[in-house]
Formats: sequence, C-alpha cells, structure tokens
Amino acid sequence: MAILTIPDNNIRIEDQTAIRKYLNDRNIWFDNWQANAEFESDADQETILAAYADSLQPFMQSKGYHTADVINISPNTPNLLALRQKFLKEHTHSEDEVRYFVEGQGFFWFNLGQAEPVFNVLCQRGDLISVPAGTPHWFDLGNPPRVKAIRIFIDQSGWVPDYTGSDVDNRYNPIYES
Repeated sequence: MAILTIPDNNIRIEDQTAIRKYLNDRNIWFDNWQANAEFESDADQETILAAYADSLQPFMQSKGYHTADVINISPNTPNLLALRQKFLKEHTHSEDEVRYFVEGQGFFWFNLGQAEPVFNVLCQRGDLISVPAGTPHWFDLGNPPRVKAIRIFIDQSGWVPDYTGSDVDNRYNPIYES
C-alpha cells in the first residue's frame, strides 16, 4: 500500500483513496491491484509476467501498451550503485512510465513546477502507477534496494531518460554508499 509524502509541508498520506485522488488530480494514474503470487528470488521474467497475465493483458490492451518486462533489483544486482544513480536524477520520458510492483518497494519523486511542492509516492506490492510522458520525476530504489516490478511500454525506446538538469533531486535524495 502506497504512502504519499510532501516533505516540505510535513505531510504524509496513507489513505489509498486520498492518494489516488491527489495523484489523479495531477494527471498521474494510480491504482492498487492484487499481488498474490509468490516467487523464488531467481524467478525469471516469463514466470512473473505469466502470473499476472490475466490482469496485465486487458489493462495493456485498453491503454494501448504493447510490451512488458520485469525489473528485479536487490542488493546483489551487478552495478547497483551506477543503476541507482541513473534513477536518482530528475528526468522525463517520451512515453508513460508504467510500473506494477509485485514485490519490494520504491519511491517515485515528482517535481511538477513552481505551483506544486515536490512530493513522493512510496509504491509497494500491488501498487500500479503511470507517470505521464514529459512529467519531471526520479526514482529512489530505497535502502536496501528491493524492487520487483513489471514495466509496461508502448515501445521500450520511449523509456530512455531525458535528464532535466534541474538538480532539485539533490535536495531530497539520500546518499547511498553501496
């Protein structure tokens, strides 16, 4: 279950209906799905996608998404520090960034402009989030990093980050040594 935090205003929201409304009001689609499948730590992508195919396929078809894969990050992931740094820089994408968390958790941070405070959503098992194309954001894997999420795309090439260079992320990101 997600938790929304607005650090500069000392606000923390745990009510899922209030989180959904807050995000939807900002054009960020959010939902909670059942995430009942249990996986071995070395479960492959096909196993994970097959476990959620009954929910994924109708969703993907209705939204025009064509492909999905799985990102599986743990403390043992090779090049973890470089991967973490890539996600921690504010960026946008040319297509929606859609994630369905099947295990673990991670923080999506948003910087929507001067009229909005910077906020984050801690996404956990069962949370589905769609960050619209062009939305400035970054992602914190947390510590220790444990994320197993289904990534959904129209075309994976649209997921290449376009870094904003705003440096706002440095005001909110923790420093990880490993």
